[in-house]
Amino acid sequence: MDVVSDAIAAVRTGSPSADRLRVGGSWCVRLAPYEGAGFHVALTGSCWLLPDSGPPLTLRPGDAVLLPHGAGHVLADSPAPAAAVARAIPFEALPDTLPRAAGPDAVELLCGKYRLDRSHTHPLLTELPDVVHLPHDDARHPELRSAIGLLSREVAAAGPGSCAAVPSLLDLLLVYMIRAWTTDPAGRGTARWPAALADPVVTEALRLLHTDPARTWTADRLAARAGVSRATLNRRFTALVGRPPMTYLTWWRMTRAATLLRTADAPLESVARQVGYASPYALSHAFRREFGVTPGRYRTNSLA
Repeated sequence: MDVVSDAIAAVRTGSPSADRLRVGGSWCVRLAPYEGAGFHVALTGSCWLLPDSGPPLTLRPGDAVLLPHGAGHVLADSPAPAAAVARAIPFEALPDTLPRAAGPDAVELLCGKYRLDRSHTHPLLTELPDVVHLPHDDARHPELRSAIGLLSREVAAAGPGSCAAVPSLLDLLLVYMIRAWTTDPAGRGTARWPAALADPVVTEALRLLHTDPARTWTADRLAARAGVSRATLNRRFTALVGRPPMTYLTWWRMTRAATLLRTADAPLESVARQVGYASPYALSHAFRREFGVTPGRYRTNSLA
């Protein structure tokens, strides 16, 4: 696995959901804050996204926007004044309360959510801004454009296998949106993780730790595999990731253990082996230090 894939897998729960919004005329819809990440893809027409906190944003045909922290926002036909926004129709009340889509001003959006467990979010995802806007005319991300095109065609004319294709395309859309942010110098600001993923030494060390977290890693062994001295790796890794390599490894092992406890019924001995601990006792000691509860209690609470 790689860092982005692992970061998503560690917090994903269930399958993504999506609804098509077709509307015309004057309209204003509110989406309340929620646990998870939201997204919108403008299929046809243009509209405005008005975050609860932040400047208005125009969405044009082909644009995608990710709201990775579930921030509340409004979708509208124009940058409506505060009084109009306050009267916005809740998204859950659709579609009967909105004017029917017709004419040249009709707008069609694909709106959806990814369900996330934020109890131990990877810092790469934590660094994402409240709104990630990916315009259609940005030629640097052709794979994102292709995914949006496939998704648009699939939801417009569902064919055999559509129930499998749409969730898979939504998963692909999330990966491509996060990837686009990590590789866009203008959009990522002063975030650490895009810089970490652009550093060949740090990227190689992260790849090794995520590919085989159960391995008996030492700082010297990891540095040798990354092709640098221990001091160099420690300096570059700590500066970009925010913690030394071995500290990050311990944190990732615990995060991986939490995911296994939450999503699988493997015995504790198996979970311990998969994340690099010789016994359930050793895992329990480290896990309780990180989460404040034993692995068994964590599993019970997750299933409650």
